[in-house]
Amino acid sequence: MNRALTVDDLLFAGIALASGLLAAFALRILLRWLGRHADRTRWTGDDVIVHALRAVVPWAAVVGGVAGAAAVLPLTRPVQHTTNQVLTVLLIFVATVSAARVVTGLVRTVTQSRSGVAGSATIFVNITRILVLAIGFLVVLQTLGISIAPLLTALGVGGLAVALALQDTLANLFAGIHILASKTVQPGDYIKLSSGEEGYVEDINWRQTTIRNLSNNLIVLPNGQLAQANMTNFMRPEEQLTILVQVGVAYDSDLDHVERVTNEVIAETMTEVEGAVPDHEPIIRFHTFGDSRIGFTVILGVGEFSDQYRIKHEFIKRLHKRYRAEGIRIPAPARTVALQQGGAVIPQQRTGEIEPGGLSSALFD
Repeated sequence: MNRALTVDDLLFAGIALASGLLAAFALRILLRWLGRHADRTRWTGDDVIVHALRAVVPWAAVVGGVAGAAAVLPLTRPVQHTTNQVLTVLLIFVATVSAARVVTGLVRTVTQSRSGVAGSATIFVNITRILVLAIGFLVVLQTLGISIAPLLTALGVGGLAVALALQDTLANLFAGIHILASKTVQPGDYIKLSSGEEGYVEDINWRQTTIRNLSNNLIVLPNGQLAQANMTNFMRPEEQLTILVQVGVAYDSDLDHVERVTNEVIAETMTEVEGAVPDHEPIIRFHTFGDSRIGFTVILGVGEFSDQYRIKHEFIKRLHKRYRAEGIRIPAPARTVALQQGGAVIPQQRTGEIEPGGLSSALFD
């Protein structure tokens, strides 16, 4: 336009700009109200969508108000074209960022809500975010009139050189995807590697896997090394597992009585200790005539790997207390002590229970 700027132009431009700001304020209040209602639903996907819309919709209203103001002002054609391009690029940028938030939020929601899918693995979230931002960047270039075909060709040629230079990084990336796709290891699993490292898998990202051991320290392991390692996953195919506790009683014990008392202690432990599995059938199996005892194994059920330490602790304490009350002896191992007397060596049998006479009376009597 070549006409001069008038008061009416400024008035209409101000009205358009104020309308955009007022619409942005009203939409922000509406989306805040929707956010409170979304918090009450069980599905977390609506929270992600509303949160993303709260970022893009008010800005879109502001951009619309600015575009309306620019349309009523007597701007020259080049200025009008530049203004429209800037506003379009700004709107595409805001929409791309919001779309990346929505898509990555939905991906995170799906992975956290389904068993057997990467619960907190950031590798899928990061790949999704990069793809959405890359698409938005290409749309911006196309909007500015820049042909993206040569750019894609250059990226294809340059990608080969980058792939050769980043072989280890790409190997770790695809190893992480393979691990998650095969569902052999997922965040939250307790694993033990053949090299000795063990702990809970915290996260699997594009390069490395983070493991938190029971002492609360982090072990960082490249995905390629994890994919090639021999490991035991204590959470697959299910979290519940059985543990073995070795016990021994004296030869003069009534084994039926021992089995009955041990079963009562097992039932008490499984019912009262956190992490135990009350429905697990207690199993006692006598298996060895030892040097000083009859050995047997107690099989207990635990909810998950780290519960076994607390359950073993409580079971051994309660079993020891109950055996003492019932008069059931747990003998110490018998040892043969060789004594040299003069020129001869006299073997003497020493049991693990020493009478009040002291060590000398136990050996020489």
